[in-house]
Amino acid sequence: MTATTPNGDALKLARRLFAIGRVAGRRAEAGGVRFVALLLATLVLALSLGGLVAVHAVYAGKEERRAARTPVAPADAEERATDATTWLVGSDSLDGERRFSVVYLAPHKGAAPLPPGLDDWPEPGQAVLSPALRKAGAGEDIDRRYGALAGTISEEGLDEPSEWLAYVRPRDGLSAERPNAVVTGFGPTTGKVSPSLEPGSGRVDEKPEWMFQAAVIGMLVVPAIALLSVAARTGAHARDRRTALVAALGGRRLDRALIATGEAVTPAALGAVIAATTVVTAVLHDLRIPYTAYLLSSSHLRHYAWTAVLAPLAAFLIVLAVVVLADFTPRRGASGTRPRSTSRSTWLSRLAVLCPIAIILAVRGPDLFGADTVLRTLTSWVGIAGTILTLPAAIATITAKAGSLLTRQGRTYGLPGTLVAGRRARAHPGGTARLVTGVSIALIVLMQAIAWQGLFGAQTTEARRTLDRIGRSLVTVGARGDVTASAMAAFLAGAPATEAVLLTPPDRDKNEQLTLYGDCAALTALHLPCPAHEVRVDRLPADPRLRELIRWTPHMDPTLLIRRTDDRRLAELAAPDGTGATLAVLRPDGESLSVPALKRLSHEVFPRGAAIRAPGESELTAGVPNRDQGRWSALFGMVGIAVLATTAGLSAMAEFLRQGRALAPLSVLTGGLRVFRTSAAWSVLAPLALAGTAGTAVAAALAAPVSANGESYITGGLLVSTAGVVLLVSVLLWAWASRVAIRQAQRWRPSGE
Repeated sequence: MTATTPNGDALKLARRLFAIGRVAGRRAEAGGVRFVALLLATLVLALSLGGLVAVHAVYAGKEERRAARTPVAPADAEERATDATTWLVGSDSLDGERRFSVVYLAPHKGAAPLPPGLDDWPEPGQAVLSPALRKAGAGEDIDRRYGALAGTISEEGLDEPSEWLAYVRPRDGLSAERPNAVVTGFGPTTGKVSPSLEPGSGRVDEKPEWMFQAAVIGMLVVPAIALLSVAARTGAHARDRRTALVAALGGRRLDRALIATGEAVTPAALGAVIAATTVVTAVLHDLRIPYTAYLLSSSHLRHYAWTAVLAPLAAFLIVLAVVVLADFTPRRGASGTRPRSTSRSTWLSRLAVLCPIAIILAVRGPDLFGADTVLRTLTSWVGIAGTILTLPAAIATITAKAGSLLTRQGRTYGLPGTLVAGRRARAHPGGTARLVTGVSIALIVLMQAIAWQGLFGAQTTEARRTLDRIGRSLVTVGARGDVTASAMAAFLAGAPATEAVLLTPPDRDKNEQLTLYGDCAALTALHLPCPAHEVRVDRLPADPRLRELIRWTPHMDPTLLIRRTDDRRLAELAAPDGTGATLAVLRPDGESLSVPALKRLSHEVFPRGAAIRAPGESELTAGVPNRDQGRWSALFGMVGIAVLATTAGLSAMAEFLRQGRALAPLSVLTGGLRVFRTSAAWSVLAPLALAGTAGTAVAAALAAPVSANGESYITGGLLVSTAGVVLLVSVLLWAWASRVAIRQAQRWRPSGE
């Protein structure tokens, strides 16, 4: 006989307890539900932690790339005159998209430094574009906008593969319009970085890193923690009895921990493996994020590969730790025999009555106060907070009232399933309130977050209305650089089938009004007189194009002076002179102009092209980052709502199955299994479906006052998507609960019940 050591006995006992836990997990009453809940909790938590790592990796990687291409100022005058590059940063945009940098550069000599990503100097009149910009701007002929295409910027010269960036070498060279527009290198290691030199990037339009981290934490990590807490306590009644038995047999905390770990290790490990596969894929390959169309660069993630890969392991350990701690904390009241008071139902009914009042206060209450008063905002917040507190109670009360109706219908028509479902719904309104709380709150918070993205977009809204009214039948032309009258005349002559007018702002010192210059053809196209001498107009013109042009030009006096001029004089007046004059071109027939063609023409005749846009369109472009942020909020929010809906559904399903054995004899009494589907529908499907539909409608109504004066990113598609996600989850969980309950009933055998 072989002797065993104490350590060997302890190891065998640990293995046996671990195996007991695994078997107990498979045979538990809600074992399948808990298995899926733990798997999903681990998966979502791991991906959320990986998302935090990815956000930091992207921001750090982009900052590193931008630092590497940050221009360095010359150390002395001699260096400035020799191996240097003239460097000026401008911007451009595609239709309906955010701004991107256009860097105009020209070497002083052949040895002048090239920015990262360029292997050779483009010839005069040529441009080098990033691959993503070429793809996005193909419909606007971006390859020929800035001159002949000389190549593409390589990946090491971009802050990420999806960056839009253009390097342009003007045909006639580039004069240093500012003394500090000369660089002798790139990156802080090559010399002193001048704070006045820009690296050429979209840094200005980006949201800060903390904002994305907060979105991931609030919309992904917090729902994952909620799902984990529900998963850890699913089937807790049976485990509490097991814990008491193990303790009575002399089991230690370590023994109970081994059993709990064995029960949870398989689903947690499977969830961690799935998450690790996703993380490794993102580290090795670029991934396109759905809905946002953002390309997640694997090159940034590789610098944080080990941290990203450790996220699934951390999630795995967190899940096991929470499961063990939950097993050490039995549910209060689990063994109590004292009858529960019915005062909770009365309390819920009183809260439900307050719900419509809170909604009305949030939606209509702010109208009682001025637009810029503190009371307006405070009233809205109080109404929203009241709705969050009372909406779950209202949904629970509605479900309970529907339960009473179902009970009467079941008795009247002899429907046992409807009778049981009605009594259960009426008897447990508190459980329904807990079930729908997370989903309803998440919907309200999501809609508020998206609405606040457009809160500061009043100018953007006005610009969109302008574009809806006149389209691009009139556009302004803002030439860049030193523009001569001859170059301006060449531009006006090269724009086919167009007329030009010039609007000059009032001179405050001379107390002058807005003045409009144009020849007879242009003035006639705008339905204005063509006077031989100056004419004063005391009211706004009838032509909508001119009305919008004036509306977006700062002025105090509503009067307008009209002065007829010829093409030569107009070109002289339109040459940039610092007066703030606005040159506009239009088609006499009112049709839309080709903005891409005009931008291409501007780069042919002006040193650095021209900003060509409809009146107010610059405000529309400035609002694009908020729109993109709204897409991220919508994506994270829908994922978080799906997780919370799953959390609530799994909790309701576990509770339904815990009491499922009591329903099993009904399969014999009723001669069918329909009772389980009906009861599951009112225990799982109905509350979640009502929370998804009513919660979405209420959340949209609460967000309406926030977005009333700005750009609204709450679209019909978003509302349908959020409600649809909750409905889909509720239907799937109802089908699953019905199937499991029917299987339990089919295995039931009379044993003295």
